[in-house]
Amino acid sequence: MSAPKRLFIKTYGCQMNVYDSERMADVLSPLGYAMTETPDGADLVVLNTCHIREKATEKVYSELGKLKEMREERLAEGGSRMTIAVAGCVAQAEGKEIMRRQPAVDLVVGPQAYHQLPELIARSHRARGERLSADFAPEDKFDALAPTSRRASGVTAFLTVQEGCDKFCTFCVVPYTRGPEWSRSPETIEAEARDLAAQGVREITLLGQNVNAYAGEGGLAALVRRLAAIQGIDRIRYTTSHPRDMDEALIAAHGEVAELMPYLHLPVQSGSDRILKAMNRAHTAESYLRVIERIRAARPDIAISGDFIVGFPGERESDFEATLALVREVNHATAFSFKYSRRPGTPAAAMPGQVAEAVKDERLARLNALLDEQARAFNAAQVGKVLPVLFERPGRHPGQLIGRSPYLQAVHATAPDRLIGQIVPVRIEAAARMSLGGALVSQELETA
Repeated sequence: MSAPKRLFIKTYGCQMNVYDSERMADVLSPLGYAMTETPDGADLVVLNTCHIREKATEKVYSELGKLKEMREERLAEGGSRMTIAVAGCVAQAEGKEIMRRQPAVDLVVGPQAYHQLPELIARSHRARGERLSADFAPEDKFDALAPTSRRASGVTAFLTVQEGCDKFCTFCVVPYTRGPEWSRSPETIEAEARDLAAQGVREITLLGQNVNAYAGEGGLAALVRRLAAIQGIDRIRYTTSHPRDMDEALIAAHGEVAELMPYLHLPVQSGSDRILKAMNRAHTAESYLRVIERIRAARPDIAISGDFIVGFPGERESDFEATLALVREVNHATAFSFKYSRRPGTPAAAMPGQVAEAVKDERLARLNALLDEQARAFNAAQVGKVLPVLFERPGRHPGQLIGRSPYLQAVHATAPDRLIGQIVPVRIEAAARMSLGGALVSQELETA
């Protein structure tokens, strides 16, 4: 593992600043920062300033001058670069002037925005080409996993195309633990997909922390079209997506590429714009609904899945009701819902208004009841239809196979083992919350 980075915070003024300094240390811990007693040797120095005391501003500039000299001496001796940040009231009042008067300052953060420090620090390091808490570059990781070393274990396979996250949702540690968004080349992905197809894989699911932020030439839409041309790859899925990266080219691909399955997992997290802003999601409930509208225009039969967090810090009953309203409007085929839980060091963990566990439990139960009702209705609507099912493996009962519908539902049917790996028409006869039951359709009936 990489060595911890050293953090020095100098606190000026009131007890509120002392509290804020403690929270800054908390939110920076996922980036690998540990407190040190002096600025000597520190990788990050934060001056948490106060504007109340006389000559407070001049004291800050005096300290910044010393830190600048310290940084220059260290660099001259071949040492690591110190990042200098100014936080607190002076930063709020004189942010632009600080940056103008003392160019050595890397970051200025007001007292109401210290929870943004992890994002700002991470972006600052990345702008200088530095990685945070990474044991190896992702290029090295994937170079070590050449296609010839990959062995398929069935007729479906996952294929990583993108790693990392630049979104910095305040509840999530992924941007710190996984690093910045990074995409594999289309050529290496295609080579791996072709190798999987040669081993009998019929369906691939493209993976990424923000898979639709894939940055290869033409984006994810172009990659999907490229992989759809591979002989033997009959089904393509992708997960997990972000509403911000659902571009028009990808939406169009859902309506134009037959191999791209009519199923989309697109997390929204909340239906309240106030909570979405606190989560740093960078979308609104309305913009999310418009994305869903455009997707359904391109592919009317698409099944929508989502993620929801209830009890996020500051969530009021009205915010939760907004989430229920969004769920009713979207009408999900399936979804995943969670109680908010603190992740040490994330900005949300230090936010005021932490919601009581009993309130979270009650809201989660109400949300799950609605989502369960929608999922059952979606599955029940398949009864009587003939769906193409890719059989993957034997079921629990003799003579039974289990496969997946285009909508990712598990489908059970009596069928011979020779149909494993085949896409077969199945008439749906029964529906449960998590699966469907059906019977094979004869060739004559299929063509009738």
